[in-house]
Amino acid sequence: MGIYYAAAVFVVLAIIFIKMTVVIIPQSETRIVERLGKYFATLKPGINLIIPFVDRTKTVVAMHNGRYVYTNTIDLREQVYDFARQNVITKDNIQMQINALLYFQIVDPFKAVYEINNLPNAIEKLTQTTLRNIIGEMELDQTLTSRDVINTKLRGVLDDATNKWGIKVNRVELQDITPPQSVLQAMEKQMQAERNKRATILTSEGDKQAQILQSEGDKAAIINKAEAAKQQFILNAEGEATARIRKAEAEAIAIAKITEAVGKSTNPANYLLAQKYIQMMQELAQGDKNKTVFLPYEASNLMGSIGGIKELFKGE
Repeated sequence: MGIYYAAAVFVVLAIIFIKMTVVIIPQSETRIVERLGKYFATLKPGINLIIPFVDRTKTVVAMHNGRYVYTNTIDLREQVYDFARQNVITKDNIQMQINALLYFQIVDPFKAVYEINNLPNAIEKLTQTTLRNIIGEMELDQTLTSRDVINTKLRGVLDDATNKWGIKVNRVELQDITPPQSVLQAMEKQMQAERNKRATILTSEGDKQAQILQSEGDKAAIINKAEAAKQQFILNAEGEATARIRKAEAEAIAIAKITEAVGKSTNPANYLLAQKYIQMMQELAQGDKNKTVFLPYEASNLMGSIGGIKELFKGE
């Protein structure tokens, strides 16, 4: 009975010893081992052996789900810290709330454990202080429109400051920038005024373009009308010229025929003149309102006309 009891105790002690001696580290994690209170080794992923009661793993502070927890495991993967909102004051004395996300990674576990006490708290305080300083150098409008600039500055400062802690800051992202309600209302009014201004400008521009198009249309209509009148005038002039030419040609033909008919003894011009004179006298005599007939005053003109008539009758 005693032998079985001793064997059972030995097995239990052996299991406890193995459990205390063998340390299995998952991938992307590590532990710091101290021997008799002094740094001894950084355990790698896989099976590691330590001496019970002589070696012990270092307990560190980590952040889990927004809470600080104590653990002896150091996570080497990229971690994200979501910091609570904080009040900041801009260069133009506007107080607002802002929060940020920090993406970082532990690259040197030794420094992360021995160069800083409570690493998560130190990172949080450093981020808040740096963010407050950066915002304090910028006015409200710059803050609202320069997220990338703020992210770049914040990442640069944090990366330099945490380098001695064995930390690499990969990036920083601002989540929310919330001005006071009064500022938001003023901004809304300004945006509304800007939208109204743009609408007015667009309407004015549309009216301007419409007037330009209308004036261009009127101009084209006037030009077309003037061009049509010009063409009509040219055509009328050409028609009148053609009519005169044809009339002259007809008169020339008539004179030629008269000359041929009356012979050389009679001047065709006197014949035509006498004919026109007689026709004119008939028209004057037949007029309803013409009670008086005026004859040429110059005797020579009168006699010349009568002489032309006389020669006409002689020729006949």
